[in-house]
Amino acid sequence: MTAEIMEADLLVLGGGPGGYTAAFRAADLGLSVVLVDQRAALGGVCLNVGCIPSKALLHCAKVLDEAQGLAEMGIDFDRPRIRLEALRNWKSALIKKLNGGLAGLARQRNVRLLTGKGRFADAHHLAVEGGPKVKFAQAIIAVGSHPASLPVFPDDPRIMDSTAALELPDMPERLLVVGGGIIGMELASVYAALGSRVTVVELTEGLLPGCDRDLVKPLEKRLAERYEAMLTDARVIEASAREDGIHVAFEGRQAPGPQVYNRVLVAVGRRPNGGFIDAERAGVRVDERGFIPVDRQQRTNVRHIFAIGDVVGEPMLAHKASYEGKVAAEVAAGKRVANDAQVIPAVAYTDPEVAWVGLSETAALRDGIAFEKASFPWAASGRALSIGRSEGLTKILVDPRTHALLGVGMVGPQAGDLISEAALAIEMGAEPGDIALTIHPHPTLSETLAFAAEAYEGTLTELYLGRKKR
Repeated sequence: MTAEIMEADLLVLGGGPGGYTAAFRAADLGLSVVLVDQRAALGGVCLNVGCIPSKALLHCAKVLDEAQGLAEMGIDFDRPRIRLEALRNWKSALIKKLNGGLAGLARQRNVRLLTGKGRFADAHHLAVEGGPKVKFAQAIIAVGSHPASLPVFPDDPRIMDSTAALELPDMPERLLVVGGGIIGMELASVYAALGSRVTVVELTEGLLPGCDRDLVKPLEKRLAERYEAMLTDARVIEASAREDGIHVAFEGRQAPGPQVYNRVLVAVGRRPNGGFIDAERAGVRVDERGFIPVDRQQRTNVRHIFAIGDVVGEPMLAHKASYEGKVAAEVAAGKRVANDAQVIPAVAYTDPEVAWVGLSETAALRDGIAFEKASFPWAASGRALSIGRSEGLTKILVDPRTHALLGVGMVGPQAGDLISEAALAIEMGAEPGDIALTIHPHPTLSETLAFAAEAYEGTLTELYLGRKKR
């Protein structure tokens, strides 16, 4: 390490969506900024080995599934030929293009970039491996998270985490996905579409734990027709790496006998990186799990040091990190702002997509929160029927006292895009009547939210639900 010292008004540790957003916003507000990341390219996990490459591959999977589905409409295609090397190159080129865009934005804002692992030396200095020490007036910690592992699995390259799975090392004949959450189900969708026989094992009673069962049911039904097996309420109890594959034993309600898989993807969640930056040397509190507690201004217990993104707690989502990054940057620049987001939307980019925002029915029942509910089945949507996807559902939860919209859930194609209207409605304090009286284009999938609102208001004409006066 050199003896050089670089000075900045603001240090940002971590170059993911939260970190680069914070750095760029702070620079726009006039602060001198140094951004430190262990990767040479900005974007963090999300851009380099997460959100972006997975969505690129999910797009390919969706097109393959849609082409196959056209057979029911009288259009047949020959069996597709998968060229893995070309697919990898396309994905890499996309990532490189976005990396370059971020680097250009950093240059335009005079944000100085340092590559290397950063660790705090004290409350105003950061040591960068292989680089200079950074002296800062304020700092934002945006170090993210890493994939969780399971001790039952041996150390073998055929046992992958999400990062390795996105590299598409080969196309296994049989793939076991351990974990039925969002990451596991998205990658399972990719491998299944590309030709692998996929088995999913999930410890809880259903896929996408915590999500309402009526939203997950259409997904489970569709995947049951495409996957080799879906084992819920089950777990892996033994695994060994042998020449012919990974031998796995299960236990649980649906557990089969011992199986052999060509590859295993372990997707059982992520763990925060708060314990890897010597935060204690700066006096920053890190809890036993690696999370860094913050207040509504994203401040840690050390007033001039902020933290954002995965490292501050659930949900571990890129858009949450970006929002928090702007809050922290603006507070650091002297603005009187706070994190006042009412809701944070979540999306599983499976097929069908599952999206939800605000209060879920599961949480309402668990916590004893009063609500009223209305829903609209996509089987009554002309648009959904025209694309051969009638399995969807849109539902709303409403406060019975104030009639304010509390939560919205959707399952179906493009649900991840459609949920933004619901998020805005909740943030604005809208009632179902506000949505119902907003003219939506027809025929669209977006109008299913208006139809659900009309179902609540008793004005729906697309279905007969009986008379209802409000």
